This record gives sequence, structure tokens and C-alpha cells, in this order.
Amino acid sequence: MSEKIWFLKSCSILERLDPAELAELESRARVKKFPGKSPIYLPADESDAVLLLAAGRVKICGFALDGRQSILAFIEPGELFGELAMFDEGTRQECAETTEASTVVYIPRDAFWQIMERRSDVSLGVTKLIGLRRRRIERRLKYLLFRSNRDRIIHLLLELAEQYGQADVDGVRLRIRLSHQDLACIIGSTRETVTVVLGELQLERLIKVGRQRITIMNLKKLADGVVAEIPELPVRNVPLGPI
Repeated sequence: MSEKIWFLKSCSILERLDPAELAELESRARVKKFPGKSPIYLPADESDAVLLLAAGRVKICGFALDGRQSILAFIEPGELFGELAMFDEGTRQECAETTEASTVVYIPRDAFWQIMERRSDVSLGVTKLIGLRRRRIERRLKYLLFRSNRDRIIHLLLELAEQYGQADVDGVRLRIRLSHQDLACIIGSTRETVTVVLGELQLERLIKVGRQRITIMNLKKLADGVVAEIPELPVRNVPLGPI
């Protein structure tokens, strides 16, 4: 099996394609490697391809008029991104940047569209992906508009636990490394405010903060104040309460 086909099969949306369809995509796709903290695309770049992250991690960012950055999502290996290229032939509206050395597969829009036209399961997968990401953004936006900084950070920690939580002896450890500035960019706050709130939560023994690592020590107690607003919680596959 060629490297590109292996990368394509790592994507849950594409893994059911038959060998001929995979070979068709492989013939059109190209692979590019990026060092950490490198732009993959920028706002106003041509939106002409769907991208697949084969290795590493990528963040999707937007920018306010005053230049401040907001982090909209993190992309993990095996995930598609830039998927709106399928429905908009204009330019990108956000930027994608690596957070560590990464390998990206570029799939031309017309090649991906041909697969979607023939395979309803691929079309449904892309539709679900867009819906899931939109729901997460809308849920976060509600907290940005109507909640305190403390509630925003708690909501974000619960969301990260849902995606990246791993049970260990101290509670639920977040497998993703994020700086205080990263957290601030996600919730629309400042690094100083994030540092203060995380310190308060740590004093309350709700979390433990290490070097760009956070462990939630009591997930149920942390969620009590906001869980009624978030029907998707408790976190999937992670038991609530002390471990």
C-alpha cells in the first residue's frame, strides 16, 4: 500500500472507499510536510482543495478587525479540514496553522466532489462533519456572549475533556497541550484572566495545572454549574466524579 493511500484510509470518511476509488484520489492528491507553527492556508487564499491531516496537529483560526486571533478548532490526524471548499469556490475565510510538525494531504475540490457524487456515505460524512463543527462553534459562541470568564473557561475545559480526556489516577487528563494564551484565544479573553481563573480552580482542587497540561480532578463538580446548559455532557467515555 502506498503512503498516500494509507493516509487516505486513515480518514473515517474515506476508509470505506474501494481500492479503485482510493487509487483515483491518490492520483490527484499531493502530500506536503510542514514544520511546527507554519501556515497551511491564510484568509483570501484560493479555496480549491479539501485537506486531510495525516500527522501532527493543526489549529483553525480567525482574526478580528483589531488583529486579535481566535482559535476556532483543533484538527487531529485522520480529520478533514478546509471542507467548505466543497461548497464555496471563492477564498478561504480563516487560516490553518500547524501547532507541531505536520503532514497534510491536499485533495483537489473536483476530485473530492466526484467521489461525493458517487458515494452517498461520503457526502453524509462530510455533512455530519460540518454540522458537528458548527454546533461546537455555536455552543461556544453562546458562552462568549452570555457567560463570565470563569464559566467560559469551565465550559472549554469540559469540551476539551470530551475530545481529549484520558482517565488517570488524578482524574481526567487533557491529552492536548495548550498554553494560557491558546486558551484565551479560544474563549475571547486575555492570558492574564485565564491564568487567574485557572489558579482559582486549582485552589478549589477542581483541576491541576502543569506545564501546558491540565488534569480535571473532579469532573462532576466542575460541570455542576454549566452542565444543565450542555445536553451533550457528561463527557463521553469518561466517568463523572473523582477517579
